[in-house]
Amino acid sequence: MAIFNQPAPPKRDNPAPPPQPETALKREPDTLNEFSFGQPTPPQAPIAPAPAAAAPAPRAPERETVKESLIASDLSIEGKIQGSGHIRIAGRFKGDVQVDGDLTVELGAKLNGGVRARKVVIAGELEGNIESAQRVELLESGAMIGDVKAGVVTVAAGSRMRGQVEFGWEDKDSGNAKTSKHEKNGHGAKTENGADS
Repeated sequence: MAIFNQPAPPKRDNPAPPPQPETALKREPDTLNEFSFGQPTPPQAPIAPAPAAAAPAPRAPERETVKESLIASDLSIEGKIQGSGHIRIAGRFKGDVQVDGDLTVELGAKLNGGVRARKVVIAGELEGNIESAQRVELLESGAMIGDVKAGVVTVAAGSRMRGQVEFGWEDKDSGNAKTSKHEKNGHGAKTENGADS
């Protein structure tokens, strides 16, 4: 008596798998069964399959990233901020801010104090002076009370500001370029209290 495995008859309950849809991926040309009526194409070298465990590519040296500190919208802080990173204020801060990076005052935030930063973006409220910034942007929702001294100042329509603005002058020329309040207002013959001189 011989023992052997007989193949099982195919089941008719299982339908055949659906045909695979045409893929948009580039396929290798079948030069034996295809014809070309244009210019002859040079034979291509076969594409080698990718190795299963490829070594990670060497990383390019990363540029030093400056970190950003956040004062969250539910915080109120009083003090002084000094450092070299970026600051984003979404809550309330009372005190001076002096950073080598950027300062952003978010919509709904309020800052009371003097500012020294490379770039200042105001979408909320700032009450204080901005000194020696490279760039100041007062956005549409922004409001500022204080003086601004910067290289470039951008003021969006709808923003509000009360104070004096000096921009476009380098620090060494600012003494020569300053004009008195009287000259700016066109009242050369009047003093600050309005009396004639």
